[in-house]
Order: sequence, then C-alpha cells, then structure tokens
Amino acid sequence: MKLSQYGYEFSPEMLAKYPAENRDESRLMVIDRAKKSIEHHTFKEILNYFDEKDLFLFNDTKVFPARLYGNKEKTGAEIEIFLLRELNRELRLWDVLVDPARKIRIGNKLYFGDDDLLVAEVIDNTTSRGRTLRFLFDGSYEEFKQALFALGETPLPKWIREKVEPEDAERYQTIFAAKEGAVAAPTAGMHFSKHLMKRMEIKGVDCAFVTLHVGLGNFRTVDVEDLSKHKMDSEQFFVSEEAAEAVNAAKRGGHKVLAVGTTVMRTIETAVSTNGMIKPSEGWTNKFIFAPYDFSVADALVSNFHLPYSTQLMMVAAFGGYDLIMNAYKIAREENYRFGTYGDAMLIL
Repeated sequence: MKLSQYGYEFSPEMLAKYPAENRDESRLMVIDRAKKSIEHHTFKEILNYFDEKDLFLFNDTKVFPARLYGNKEKTGAEIEIFLLRELNRELRLWDVLVDPARKIRIGNKLYFGDDDLLVAEVIDNTTSRGRTLRFLFDGSYEEFKQALFALGETPLPKWIREKVEPEDAERYQTIFAAKEGAVAAPTAGMHFSKHLMKRMEIKGVDCAFVTLHVGLGNFRTVDVEDLSKHKMDSEQFFVSEEAAEAVNAAKRGGHKVLAVGTTVMRTIETAVSTNGMIKPSEGWTNKFIFAPYDFSVADALVSNFHLPYSTQLMMVAAFGGYDLIMNAYKIAREENYRFGTYGDAMLIL
C-alpha cells in the first residue's frame, strides 16, 4: 500500500468543531466485514452488537493541559510552548515544541504567568521546532506541577478551532481518564457516557483498561510514498496483569474483544505474544500498522473518521479492508457524518 491510496475528497467543513451535546449521541456507522454491509445508527446502540462476557478494551490515559503561553526574555516576544513529555522529574526537564521557534536559542530564558510564576531556560535544540527546557522552580515537585498545569490550557488541536472554551477541559477527555500523560485525547473513547457504561454493566459486557499516552507523533504527516519507510514517534504504554488476563480470558472463552480506538489497537498489537495472547508489559511503542497486516487480538474496532493520509486511517483500512473502508468514507461524506476528534464514529465488526 502507498501513501497516495489514502487520499479522499476532503474539506475543513467536514470537521466537527464541537462535540455532540451528549457523548453517546454521536452517529455510529456500523460496518460488517463478513457481510460487506454498512448501517447507520446512534452511538448508544453499540451494545446491540455485543453479548454478555464480550470485552470492551479502553485507553485510560489522561490529557494534561499541555499548551502554555509566555514571553521571551529581553524582547518580551510572545511564544507558545507545547509540553510533549517530562524528561527528568528532579531536574524539571521537559521536551517541548516552541512556536515561533526560529528565534529561540540555547540559553534563552522564557517567562510564564503573572509575576513570572514560572521561568524556563532553553538547554537543548532537538529539532527545528523542538527544544528541551529546564524549569527554574524552588518549590516541591508537587508545587511545580501545580503551577505548570495551572498555567497550561487544554491542548485542543488547532485544526478543530483556534479558541479553547471552558467545556473543552472536560469534553476533550474520556470519562474514565485516569493516568496523566497524553497530549492528545484517545478520541474513540470520548463517545462513552456514564449511562452507556452502566448499561454495559447491566448487560454483562466486561471492560478493561490499557494505557497509551498519546503524543503529537500520532498526527505527524506521512511524507513518504512507501509506507514501510515511515517511522512513528514512540509513545509510552502500559498493559497490566489484570488487563492482559481480561483479554486472554475473553479470547479463551470465545468472546469478542472490542478495541476502543486505534491507540488501544496499537497497544495490544505491541503486547501480543506469538500464541495470540496478551502479556503484561510496559515500555515504548512506535508500531505502525498498515495493510497488509494480520491482527491477533481484537475482533472489532471503534474509531472516529480520520483525516486523509493519516496513520489512523491506514490502520482502520488495514482492519476493515481497504475497499470497504474507503467506500465507507465516501458514504460518510455523502451522509454528512462529522469527521475528526469531536466527530462521529464507526464500528467495524
């Protein structure tokens, strides 16, 4: 498969700027791979396709307020910092993106907040936009983290809209988000409401949680026609013994396993052993899934409608079948489905 095969007719108007009023009332396109059929439903009807003892597998990562605005020393020039990951807790080192980057050099000091609550020093240039910052803070780690996150705002992708609104802090997050570390939300999980989770419990559908801290690399442009030459950025993941056993028990019992989102799929395909079972593990994954690919664990996948040429679209097409998925995207455009982070979802059976 080549990059050029993942284009489709796209316009920015197709992107949802705001989420559905209620999480589980987004639209749901249901694609049956065996029947080659496509049906249109509401997300809360997803339980109609699953039975007692089937397993829904979620990503419980939590998005932190990763975007900060500050000023450069001397000139006072406005700068925007996007926190990517903490490199060293004791030294307060962070890997960040800086915009505009061209005038930010090693040794520069950057100031954030009223009365310069936080000061950071640039100590390394890693890429054209990337930098390593050392935050200069005398208090405890907890006080530092509190100050850092108080100054940060929800890192809503700017292609959704420029202005972040108060409700984004809650809506750009799953209701089961627990483990802080993501700079982008695992969007498929955002369709699940407390009411829907309660209905799952009543029906006897099981659930388990893995963690993959979603990074900006998920959205990095693929710039090679030969997909085998594309390198994904590494993202940290955790699969607990409890999660591994839940997946393996479902598999042994002949029950369906639903991967809620492409991040869950990447995690379990990283943690799978040669016998098709999941092993408890943690580390960093740069797994890039595109066709042809033999999936080992999940029987079904929930995913949003992704942008052209994106790695997420490539994975979805590998799971659902290229022709079927690209036709589904054509139908989604004709039926005015909402695309992107706050958009509608598809269930692939």
